[in-house]
Amino acid sequence: MEEQETTAATPTDMVAGMVVLGRVTGSYSLRGWVKVHFFGDDAEALGDMPRWWLSADAEQGAWYPYALRQLKPHGKGWVAKFDQVDDRNASEAMDGFYIAAPRDDLPQTAKNEYYWADLQGLQVRNTQGVGLGVLVDLMTSGAHDVLCIRDAVGHERLLPFVDQVVKEVDQTRREMLVDWGVDW
Repeated sequence: MEEQETTAATPTDMVAGMVVLGRVTGSYSLRGWVKVHFFGDDAEALGDMPRWWLSADAEQGAWYPYALRQLKPHGKGWVAKFDQVDDRNASEAMDGFYIAAPRDDLPQTAKNEYYWADLQGLQVRNTQGVGLGVLVDLMTSGAHDVLCIRDAVGHERLLPFVDQVVKEVDQTRREMLVDWGVDW
């Protein structure tokens, strides 16, 4: 009997080079599809990528490559099908997994568009030159995304992520300039 070659996914140790793009939010169908929530608004471009990387732990976990067979809109969200996931049990086991890709595999962003990984950790100061803290989180709301800024003593400010507030993002200096008062 001949030994068959397996195509099991092998993990990568590229944790630092991975950009988290979204998360699996549940299974969909009996044939292994998964529901996907993206942390950005250009899901169709991510569907052009031949492979996504998944991990149960976005900070320290191993990333496993999954060949993306198809991504399609479903209701107000998206569903994805991977080559290696063929039944509901396999897709249920992926619930909560983070989706990422190496930075070099990602589509280029347009002017004034950013991946969340590019914004996280930026020092935020207002137009009067006062430091407001560090950008620690991005929340999605109905109207627009919201930036969560935390200062040195742990106080948080929530700022709308809109052009009227965010005046400049300087990735080289790792700073964001905002039109926002200290006492707002």
